[in-house]
Amino acid sequence: MRVFITAGEASGDKLGAALMQGLRQLVPDVEFRGIGGTLMEQEGLESLFPMDEISVMGVSEILKEYRHLKARIRETADAVIADKPDVLITIDLPEFSLRVNKLVKEVSDVRVVHYVAPTVWAWRPKRAGKMAHHVDQVLALLPFEPPYMQAAGMDCDFVGHPVVTDQIATQAEADAFRVKHAIKGPMALVLPGSRRSEIGRLMPIFAQTAALLHDKRPDLRLVLPAAGNVVDAVQEAVRDWPGAPLVIDPRQDDGSDKRAAFRAADVALAASGTVSLELAAAGTPMVIAYDMSWLSRQIIGRMMLVDTVTLVNLVSETRAVPEFIGKDCLPGPIADAVLHELDAPGTQQEAMRLTMERLGLGGEHPGLRAARAVLNGLGQGATRH
Repeated sequence: MRVFITAGEASGDKLGAALMQGLRQLVPDVEFRGIGGTLMEQEGLESLFPMDEISVMGVSEILKEYRHLKARIRETADAVIADKPDVLITIDLPEFSLRVNKLVKEVSDVRVVHYVAPTVWAWRPKRAGKMAHHVDQVLALLPFEPPYMQAAGMDCDFVGHPVVTDQIATQAEADAFRVKHAIKGPMALVLPGSRRSEIGRLMPIFAQTAALLHDKRPDLRLVLPAAGNVVDAVQEAVRDWPGAPLVIDPRQDDGSDKRAAFRAADVALAASGTVSLELAAAGTPMVIAYDMSWLSRQIIGRMMLVDTVTLVNLVSETRAVPEFIGKDCLPGPIADAVLHELDAPGTQQEAMRLTMERLGLGGEHPGLRAARAVLNGLGQGATRH
């Protein structure tokens, strides 16, 4: 069996690696080609080009990188067409993935699976209908997504969210982390995202927030577990922050410090995205803040269909997690919310517990569930269980 698989950012790389493991478990002679990061490369993928070349987000960001992105889209589609795989699996990153799928489907009947449903429940619902012309099957991470995809004419399987398989640090490991870094008082995580564009846009806001927090709670220690591709930018950005913030460098950490930090923290300030689910898994209350370019803000703001973008709020069907998005992403209100969560622990615990339950905690590994869904779609599932 030959699989062409693509991912363009850290979360997609994680999904891709787990799916590759699942497919290899069910079909030992499977072969992979495509685009991915370190985790997928560890599973035997030789990436066509560096994954971060196609990781862009937001209208103005896409326009800025459009020529380069278009060339990579064409290159990837040509590689798929030449390779003639049994299935093309594109992971998230719809700006890239769906354009590749369209080009491939124009000249080929290869089965196309898209992993991670687009957020049609949040904005631009017509995307599902357009997507159905060149996607056969969708693998959904969230339990409420399949009906939206099925209504548009695509197969769709809820396969669980990978966050439910994440290793969580023990309390002893959390305590050891505090001792190691001489953190005796309250501790807050700051998580500005894994994209360069996010770092550039959010870190100035988070810097002002950090100054306000230090003024009101000088004993509060800030800890920033940075993504590998932006760690240098994060270290440079916090150089003048008060209170000696600690940056966890993944180049010097096997993951244990980051896990321990998530468990040890009293509260977190995080960019919008899947990190809210990682925090929920660790039981760490959070405040979500996110901003984008003026153009993206105007366009997306007018199209939003929901009153929250935080996944914990959506999955738990609560509004337990405070969020500050777009024009509301201001240092003063963000700092006040962080301090409120710090002083009132426990208000988010039930929402976080319910979220993890609904995402599949305790069930079959999402990567294996996704692999079964792919094989079932190919008509091979009955012989692979």
